[in-house]
Amino acid sequence: MSENRCTWAGSDEVYVRYHDEEWGVPTHDDRELFEMLVLESFQAGLSWITILKKRENFKRAFDEFDVRKVASYDDAKVEELRMNEGIIRHKGKINAAINNAQVFIEIQDEFGSFDEYIWGFTDGEIIKAEFLTESKLSRHISKDLKKRGMKFVGPTIIYSYLESIGVIDNHQECCFKY
Repeated sequence: MSENRCTWAGSDEVYVRYHDEEWGVPTHDDRELFEMLVLESFQAGLSWITILKKRENFKRAFDEFDVRKVASYDDAKVEELRMNEGIIRHKGKINAAINNAQVFIEIQDEFGSFDEYIWGFTDGEIIKAEFLTESKLSRHISKDLKKRGMKFVGPTIIYSYLESIGVIDNHQECCFKY
């Protein structure tokens, strides 16, 4: 594809495909919403391309991001994940993914779906072009998720998450997706 795209997408095939097919596209499937939450949490302190290149390994390691399976992981599964060289083996992030799966299910039970919860913060509206690293919205959602017990969900991670699931659309004016 020879179209102009956001400058951050560069020329790496993995980044370009992510930019063109996923980033900023409104997502309403709870499995996909959970996947992106886990991946964004694992990105903390790392580059997004590192996570994207390990994404298939994460999918296999985390049972295709089946939230109920992840929520039930025990100590043996944590150790198995810590030995998995195909993913980020940070024990705190692994434990956070399990904890966050449990909270995710509680949110689903309360709101009917995680989709209803997360999109409810904007009444289903997409926020256009802020170009920030965090915002009032991401701080608000981060605070609410932390209050509910989630980990690795700071305002910057949540801002990136909102971009990845299409709540925030930050495609640049030069981009064919703008």
